Amino acid sequence: MTSAVDSLHTAIEPGILYFGTPVVLISTENENGSANLAPMSSAFWLGWRAVLGLNARSKTTENLVRTRECVLNLPSDALAANVDRLALTTGSDPVPPVKVQRGYRFEPDKFDVARLTPIASEAVRPPRVAECPVNLEAVVEDVRSLAADDESQRGRILVLEVRIVRVHVHDDIRMAETSDRIDPDAWRPLIMSFQQLYGLGPRVHRSTLAQVPEQLYRGPDIERARRS
Repeated sequence: MTSAVDSLHTAIEPGILYFGTPVVLISTENENGSANLAPMSSAFWLGWRAVLGLNARSKTTENLVRTRECVLNLPSDALAANVDRLALTTGSDPVPPVKVQRGYRFEPDKFDVARLTPIASEAVRPPRVAECPVNLEAVVEDVRSLAADDESQRGRILVLEVRIVRVHVHDDIRMAETSDRIDPDAWRPLIMSFQQLYGLGPRVHRSTLAQVPEQLYRGPDIERARRS
């Protein structure tokens, strides 16, 4: 017997499951010392670690595996047009067949294409993006295959664990009268949801979890980053 609640759902098979994650512009260093800049949104953070999901054959992934360094630049929703200028571009020459099929083209200067400004990092070689309100300098700590249990998928998508070694933010997203906190009412990340770009709306409910002092979440990676 089917209840009224059961009838609210329909079983479907969507090609992607991008229900909404922040856009990240990853800057890495190419073999010739130039900078590559690529948008992605398969990322999440725990403490001062981030997990990135990337195509194994992308230029960004190649650079990350080779140099073990990057900057995770987080654009605000005001930079949507800049991010979109990088769509269907790649730093790989020749363009990989799978990207040719999807309409990608080779672009050697991604910063110029996006009309963004590279600035020097402190602890890693790839540059930061000046216009992004958040720059997270990072080093790669682990690389493994996603879906390693499936021979047809093994090695095609890599999961990279990176450790943050520097955090830079624009002052206008810092919480007033604090030195190390981000104001969630001021920070407006760019969100990718099912191939479309969105902004973040206003807070809809005060979270009980916010009663826990943020200081209690600080882990040993912060002290380690100070020594970098």
